[in-house]
Amino acid sequence: MTKIPLLLVPGMLCSPRLFAAQTAALAADADIVVPDWREAPLSVWDSWASAARWVLDCMPAERFALCGLSLGGMLAVEIMQIAAERVSKLALLDTGMRSQNETERAIRRGRIRLAEEGHFELVLGLQLSRFIPAYRLPDKPLVDSVMAMCGEIGVEIYKRQEALAAIRADRRPDLPRIRCPTIVVCGRDDAATPLFLSEEMAAAIPGSELVVVEQCGHLVTMEKPQETNAILRKWLA
Repeated sequence: MTKIPLLLVPGMLCSPRLFAAQTAALAADADIVVPDWREAPLSVWDSWASAARWVLDCMPAERFALCGLSLGGMLAVEIMQIAAERVSKLALLDTGMRSQNETERAIRRGRIRLAEEGHFELVLGLQLSRFIPAYRLPDKPLVDSVMAMCGEIGVEIYKRQEALAAIRADRRPDLPRIRCPTIVVCGRDDAATPLFLSEEMAAAIPGSELVVVEQCGHLVTMEKPQETNAILRKWLA
């Protein structure tokens, strides 16, 4: 059986560990590439176009299925702006396409400042409250894995990712031009990119399907790996 080339794009503060369960479960169905932000020059974060181009260049196949979570989903839609003809199908996980207002940008600047002043652990704690619902915090293996992943990315990459996220364009007007088969997936209790953002994306992308994962927050691939694997396997098929 011919495997489907599959590009899985991690989000902010996310290493390939984000997709570890999917890489293992889907290996029989797909040739999987997961970009590692630690391998990219810091200059890729100078613009959305340069970050998207670096991700695209990680993929050797001419055509591929594209899946991104959070910042990775935003980059997936950026890739659709420059190389839509290469994308056979699209999956947008726990993400959103709106630009940032001044309050949101100020919050991001505050987190960057904390990181610059040596309070990265505090930043990670703040992010953990957005990544994982409060009712999952007693799940020590999950929390430890998420914190280890964020620590792998480190301060310098995080600061640049956060700064780029603050200046993202509103991509909602571009969504109706997406023509490949698309699914939009969101955890019901996602605090970082709430469900209404996924609902508006699914409404804007012709023929797309919205999948809501119950009892789940922002990191659907890690919180609900078996459900996510089943969703992606169906999408790939």
